[in-house]
Amino acid sequence: MTVVPRLVLSAPSSGHGKNALAIGLLAAFADRGLEVAGFKIGPDQVDAAYLGLASGRPGRILDPRLVGAERIAPLLLHGAGGTDLAVVQGSMGLYDSLTGRSETESTAAVATGLRSPVVLVVDVAAMGQSVAALVHGFRAYDEQLWIGGVILNRVASARHEALLREALDDIGIPVYGALRRQDLPSVLPSRRHGVVPVLEGAGEAARAVRRLGEAVTATVDLERLVGLARSAPALGVQPWSPQTTDEAAPALPAGAARPVVALLGGPGGSFSHAETAELLRAAGAEVTTLDPFADEVLPAGTRALVVGGALPESYAEQLSANRRLCIAVAELARTGRPVVAEGAGLLWLARELDGLPMCGVLDAIGSLRDGLVVGYREATAQGDSVVAVRGEVVTGHKEHRAVLTPRGGQRPAWSWPGGAPEGFIWRGVHASQLVPHWAAYPGIATRLVAAAAAEPATVPVGVGGGAPAGPAGVAPGDPAGAVASGPAAGQPD
Repeated sequence: MTVVPRLVLSAPSSGHGKNALAIGLLAAFADRGLEVAGFKIGPDQVDAAYLGLASGRPGRILDPRLVGAERIAPLLLHGAGGTDLAVVQGSMGLYDSLTGRSETESTAAVATGLRSPVVLVVDVAAMGQSVAALVHGFRAYDEQLWIGGVILNRVASARHEALLREALDDIGIPVYGALRRQDLPSVLPSRRHGVVPVLEGAGEAARAVRRLGEAVTATVDLERLVGLARSAPALGVQPWSPQTTDEAAPALPAGAARPVVALLGGPGGSFSHAETAELLRAAGAEVTTLDPFADEVLPAGTRALVVGGALPESYAEQLSANRRLCIAVAELARTGRPVVAEGAGLLWLARELDGLPMCGVLDAIGSLRDGLVVGYREATAQGDSVVAVRGEVVTGHKEHRAVLTPRGGQRPAWSWPGGAPEGFIWRGVHASQLVPHWAAYPGIATRLVAAAAAEPATVPVGVGGGAPAGPAGVAPGDPAGAVASGPAAGQPD
């Protein structure tokens, strides 16, 4: 039986300040010398990155839809191994879910599965004694849920705070802190920057986390919260391990050299989920980081490249400006080495994005639109690749503004109901705007490492689902540079 002190931080709805409070709590606990770990319910890798920055170890995703409800507790135990406390930041409102499956995918469902106390963050700026009715309703709605107390946000005055505390005391709800309206300023970098400020070690991100930690230290009873977290019972499951997955057959023959697999990222981590690197290492790879903004060449000996789904779309100019790296990536793909691109990584491999030249691995053009495509997809693999075998069904998440023309290559990556085939399979390349979580599909890492260790197969001219436009988007000059055709972009997703 494994015991990890833990709290789930939630709210009645979005906008109550739980993100800033979760980051501040982790920073405050870490400043007191506690080893802490941060987790985000749902697919949001940006929130997870800031939780990681505050805790000093990778922030991780706990998403029942992406990894399966049965993996949530094992993943938490894995990510929080050796720590004094885990803080889990909820998504949306306590009983909400992106898909309407609140009984299995809401913050409440995850907290119940984790046998974890919930601390409800409540914005009380326009509320008095009604706060007691609100919190009582959330507590009574599900008798299996353990609401351990509340933190009040945007309190107007000392008198207002006293009134709120008295009302909550009447229903037996502990108050762990009260923050004034100015205590949680909007100090985090704009979300348009995604995880980049964290990965690049930008001072703005570190200063914001420190400021939130100071605010929480001054207003929240940290000792009582630790006591609540320590009251969480043991979880009767084993920690998740990249070494013991169902598909963890050795990717390499005995005595074989460990192939170098580059993960796109920066000094603070990669654009992939934290478990991706762990799975690759367990499968036999030597994992290294490739910074698309600072590195002009691939790491020495690179035999495969993974571009994770957290790469922001808003960095097109910086990605395009690194022409030497674009050419190196195009050459890696041309020789048949495995290249997996998720999310905006697909755009980086295209010929151009909004008129800016990209890597030119795929004969496709990207353009940014005003509308946002977001949601989960149950996708069926349309061909064999290192990511999936033909016919395999994978759950992934999409969040993007950009569209690609064509939407898919001669060998598309995926299909799903209501949309035309999407993505590209070409030689060793698998590129798609769909982002799966590799912890649910450990065979991806095993196949990729095996392919990285092997010599690339010779591919006849013109064979493949998205032949390159030539290195770094130049006019086709590569002998394999047949122009791919496919459905037009902009089809319903």
